[in-house]
Amino acid sequence: MVLAVAAAVLATLGAAAWLAFRLSPWPAVLLIRRAPGRSGREIEQTLAPLVPDGIEQILDERYDLDDPDGFLDVFTPLAAGSPLPTVVWLHGGGFIGGSRTGVRNYLRILAARGYTTVAVEYSHAPERRYPTPVLQVDAALAHLVRHADRLHIDPAQIVLAGDSAGAHIAAQAALALTDPTYADRAGLPTTVRGATVRATILACGPYDLDLPDYDGPHARLLHTVLWAYTGVKDFRTDPRIAYASLPRHVSATFPPTFLTVGNADPLRRHSAALAESLATRGVSVDTLFYPDDHEPPLGHEYQLDLTAEAGRQALNRMVLHLQAHTVRPADYGRVVSTRCQPDGAGPAPLP
Repeated sequence: MVLAVAAAVLATLGAAAWLAFRLSPWPAVLLIRRAPGRSGREIEQTLAPLVPDGIEQILDERYDLDDPDGFLDVFTPLAAGSPLPTVVWLHGGGFIGGSRTGVRNYLRILAARGYTTVAVEYSHAPERRYPTPVLQVDAALAHLVRHADRLHIDPAQIVLAGDSAGAHIAAQAALALTDPTYADRAGLPTTVRGATVRATILACGPYDLDLPDYDGPHARLLHTVLWAYTGVKDFRTDPRIAYASLPRHVSATFPPTFLTVGNADPLRRHSAALAESLATRGVSVDTLFYPDDHEPPLGHEYQLDLTAEAGRQALNRMVLHLQAHTVRPADYGRVVSTRCQPDGAGPAPLP
């Protein structure tokens, strides 16, 4: 009798759990958030020895007083005598996690190459859903324009950038800001004035909601986070959300773009699809992709590991992309930049 009751209880609990996973993304999201993985704090610790001296920072700046997530961080070389070309970076985290604090050291290192860099916080799903993060980018840019002089921002030379989910958000924000017809159809009002997006830098992002078959382990994970982000379980049938499949909607006005992804990244096809779509429309595209047999295999977010040769190569290619599409002021002073050596070797002057 006791065994029968226990079996019935277990069956009921199992059915309840199955139903919960079918009706809401929340159970899976909570499991994913608790899953072991390389945290932003670990990345920060790895990069700490590579951060050079001479970087001014403003942390926890409010870009929207009415938004509990409306914070950003700004990093600028101390030698900056005038506003600099500005890289506005959206962090990764699968739309359901992550934080701007996990890319602070990466952006300090990039700033040392002669740019103002900005880490923007945005809201997680499913607490807040699409298109909230894209609208938050708009609000952050408006704040940067209003305070451009104080923050060493050049509003005429904005580069939108991001990694993983942040790459999708940055790319969609860039598309909305440079293509008013798309913004109107997608329901993405752009209120920022006075900012010009000169380029984008996109690393390891999920750009096309239709690419996965949603049967394999990685695809099921992607379905869960996109369900959480969009608020629609069968998001592929929602015409409003279809505008988040970016390769179908990019136009010739999209900014010059640098795309990179590792050869062992499950999102590899997304970068290839976006690169092909942009090139077909005549957009200048620079890609850093790796052959299938590259050793060691480069997984998701490989570019954040600046102790590895591939990560250093990606950073250098990003800087070349910035140099090709932005111009530093004539009174820009010399700054120092890390060589990104594994042993944390001292900084070297930029050429």
